[in-house]
Amino acid sequence: MADVSRETSEKEPDAAASVFRDRIDLGRRFTQALIAQGEERGLIGPLELPRIWTRHILNSAVAAPLFTAGSRVGDIGSGAGLPGLVLAIARPDVRWVLIEPMERRVAWLTEQTNELGLDNVEVMRARGEDWSEGPVLDAVTARAVSAFRTLIPITAPLVRDGGELILLKGANAANEISAAEKAIRKFRLSDVRVEPIGDGVVSEPTRVIRATVR
Repeated sequence: MADVSRETSEKEPDAAASVFRDRIDLGRRFTQALIAQGEERGLIGPLELPRIWTRHILNSAVAAPLFTAGSRVGDIGSGAGLPGLVLAIARPDVRWVLIEPMERRVAWLTEQTNELGLDNVEVMRARGEDWSEGPVLDAVTARAVSAFRTLIPITAPLVRDGGELILLKGANAANEISAAEKAIRKFRLSDVRVEPIGDGVVSEPTRVIRATVR
């Protein structure tokens, strides 16, 4: 099974080294672990292997520059570690809280955090709605979890005044903002916009919904 995975998985793109820089070895180790175990453990589907780097790893990693050094960031529904673990590798100067309700995924996140020696990661088995610390995070991110209007009431209450939502989305991001007008007003979000990132790194830019929490 492992041999088949290696044969069908995507070759590391040249851009990966420029994105991860001196952390590229950790990026490779995580990607290889995901290739070897991801399908068996229900983290990714078999059709994702031929695009594991461009569609998942780099798609997540290109968001790394959006976060502030020294900040504490929550990743809601971290799942396989996309984007949370990838961003923790790329940004060791940021503290990451990976929030995931499913036990088997929490086990994976914990294993990878330990095996990669990521001392800037905390793994929490919970839903975003279970967060009990109040609005203390500097930012919250999420990828492929839910529509923006559904994510707002889950993520905004975790963020301090003036903090940010930095949500990785697809091509429909602008329409998601339009559909979320009521929630945007209710949770007092400002400067809500879509930012395409990763041009020249990934063939399809990552679209990020950013918003300030007041």
